[in-house]
Amino acid sequence: MTATTRAPGRPAGRTGDALLDTAREVFLEYGYAGASMDEVAKRARISKASLYREHSSKSALYAAAVRQWARAGRDAMTPALEELTASQDLRQGLVSLGETMRAGILSPPVVAMRRLVIAEAAAQPDVARDYLAQSWDTNIHDLAKALAHLADVHGLRVDDADALASEFTWLVVGAPLNAALLGVERDPPPVARAVDLFLTGSLR
Repeated sequence: MTATTRAPGRPAGRTGDALLDTAREVFLEYGYAGASMDEVAKRARISKASLYREHSSKSALYAAAVRQWARAGRDAMTPALEELTASQDLRQGLVSLGETMRAGILSPPVVAMRRLVIAEAAAQPDVARDYLAQSWDTNIHDLAKALAHLADVHGLRVDDADALASEFTWLVVGAPLNAALLGVERDPPPVARAVDLFLTGSLR
């Protein structure tokens, strides 16, 4: 939802999710320490008093911006998982899923947000914990449900669906995600190789 507030003679200001989008831009540009409520209010075209009415402190604003980001991306993998469960070719279905996962997890906005949360994790562990639960853990659990379905259809061995989903995810994105977080440009190994390794240990 995008909400605005308008005072006579001035452009509409941002509130609600639009305000959180603006705050996220400021946090990503300046980092948490360098970001200011003044800058957020300025870019949102609202007064500082209005900003503080919605979010009582910079830390509260940061937590809300991270929470909104995680919530917005929570169902991003649903179409790809539906394609996987409908696929007649398990290997090709997993390769297609892996490529979609890489594209999403390694996209510049997602990597930038992950870096921001990591940088503040020690100072604001609750935000990092919630971000992990609402994004990564949720996607792992959704993948686990899809893999459990494939156990009956394709003979996939699923003793612990969540562990299997986590193993698949790390095989596909672990090395390239590590490089991306460090700002290192490196060609990742083919997704098909990760899938073949996964299937070697996972088929009955």
